[in-house]
Amino acid sequence: AMRHLPYFCRGEVVKGFGRGSKELGIPTANFSEQVVESFPSDISTGIYYGWACVGNGDVHKMVLSIGWNPFYKNIKKSVETHIIHTFKEDFYGEILSIVIIGYIRPEKNFDSLEALISAIQEDIEEAKRQLDLPEHLKLKEDNFFHLPEGKIVNNH
Repeated sequence: AMRHLPYFCRGEVVKGFGRGSKELGIPTANFSEQVVESFPSDISTGIYYGWACVGNGDVHKMVLSIGWNPFYKNIKKSVETHIIHTFKEDFYGEILSIVIIGYIRPEKNFDSLEALISAIQEDIEEAKRQLDLPEHLKLKEDNFFHLPEGKIVNNH
């Protein structure tokens, strides 16, 4: 699962299923299908952690889910990023740059929304712990996060 990491990715934030904020209280940023399809096809589905940056904003810790979200029985694979930071407004249409650093757990189904939310909260805590490690902190400063003004580049 790890040979693709760290994985650098950049793309436009599009409207997702609208569940993250409303049902879960955990807003996620969704990439377009093109970006999702550009991921290595053999990257394991599951929950990952890393760094994320919206536009030319600050770099924040994030948790990311890659997969079909068994709880919601998705047909299409999705990549959803939860940035561990409170934003004042939506950022649809902005460019999201992420670096996926490590793997937390495989995707799994949950008996209830409560169980899903509690698992996500645990994932967030685990991500925070991992990202405080010195070898992970250094990626926060990566030049990848500095977008050249007015220039949008896919996959670097």
